[in-house]
Amino acid sequence: MKTRIDNVWKQVTPELAEELVAFWTDNKAIEDEAKARNRTQQAVCTLRDDGGALVGVATAMVKVLPRLRQPTYYFRIFLAPSVRGRGREAFLPMVQQSKRTLHEYNKGLKQPESLGLLFELENGKLGKAYPHAYEPIFEATFIGYSPRGMQLRVSYFSDAMLQAPARIAARRGTGRTVNQPTPAQQQSG
Repeated sequence: MKTRIDNVWKQVTPELAEELVAFWTDNKAIEDEAKARNRTQQAVCTLRDDGGALVGVATAMVKVLPRLRQPTYYFRIFLAPSVRGRGREAFLPMVQQSKRTLHEYNKGLKQPESLGLLFELENGKLGKAYPHAYEPIFEATFIGYSPRGMQLRVSYFSDAMLQAPARIAARRGTGRTVNQPTPAQQQSG
């Protein structure tokens, strides 16, 4: 099956939004229609089969992980069952095109909003398919596990520069933000 990838970042039309909602709900990827509708504005690229049918979508939203304290795009790909398991034909081209699209977008901003892509590998098969700490095929580095126990990987843009550490919400019970020093650190400083 031949496929085509279309860039749709910041260009989601009402018609495409409806198509995305139907795609996610029909495939039980996002069953809540309101959540699916909100996600449409995060679409980066779509994947279509040779008949023009939607068979995949990549989405991204800016997220700051407490461990990194740097903004990255929390990146997701959903593929229809007909194209799953075709890493070199579907998954990898979607990752590569999405990264190029988001990188170009960031280059046009006065201050980049992200340093790269953050992957939470929800599909256990992907974790097994890409077992190395660094995966050159999609330029992703393992950075640990999410609170849900899934692999986290980051693929940085080639020109990414660290930003000032982001402030993180207060930890429960401490009354201070993550980047504030503890009383012991203040006394030893």
